[in-house]
Amino acid sequence: MLRATGLAKSYRAPSGAPIRVLDGVDLAVRAGELAAVTGASGSGKSTLLNLLGLLEDADGGELWFGDERVSALGRAGKSRARGRWVGFVFQAFLLVPSLTALENVLLAARYAGRPAAEARRRALALLEELGVGDRRDHYPAQLSGGEQQRVAWCRAVLNEAPLLLADEPTGNLDDANGAVILDGLRRRAHAGAAVVVVSHHPEVAAGWGAVYRLREGRLEAA
Repeated sequence: MLRATGLAKSYRAPSGAPIRVLDGVDLAVRAGELAAVTGASGSGKSTLLNLLGLLEDADGGELWFGDERVSALGRAGKSRARGRWVGFVFQAFLLVPSLTALENVLLAARYAGRPAAEARRRALALLEELGVGDRRDHYPAQLSGGEQQRVAWCRAVLNEAPLLLADEPTGNLDDANGAVILDGLRRRAHAGAAVVVVSHHPEVAAGWGAVYRLREGRLEAA
């Protein structure tokens, strides 16, 4: 489902010197597989996830979604591939403040071209399933952190994307809300999605199918 070979990424320090964040990362995740990437804060985990989700371009290497080499696509092609293939769970939720919970969830349907009526039915069902159906007309500022993350989760899985990427999905949550999100990630894998989670909390990766550690720009088996 997902295959990355030789991914490399550098940024420039204020002095102008390049800082190598990723140095030839290889990763393969099959449909139905849970993969966790651990590592210290600042090790490049979020950068790796951004490259895998086509939010940033790599300096080198190749990325495949299924049989499609998406790293070779232009900006518009990558945007279409992202809408078709990828669901994101962001640590900071990234809900749009001016939109209600329901409207935030429905944003995902726009990028995938999903029919409006069908998307609304699924969005409402997801909000109910996650226990925030009664908050659908509330704005993010009116929601607790746990409620915001549940709404963000509904947005991430609305289109049932074959690839689900999660960046520190429990980092801002209490144990109860964190357990809800981790259970949801496992259920998406059981439904056939390829799931990649990055976290600096080792306990998040407990019991997962494949666990890696990012160290000095390289990915190694944990």
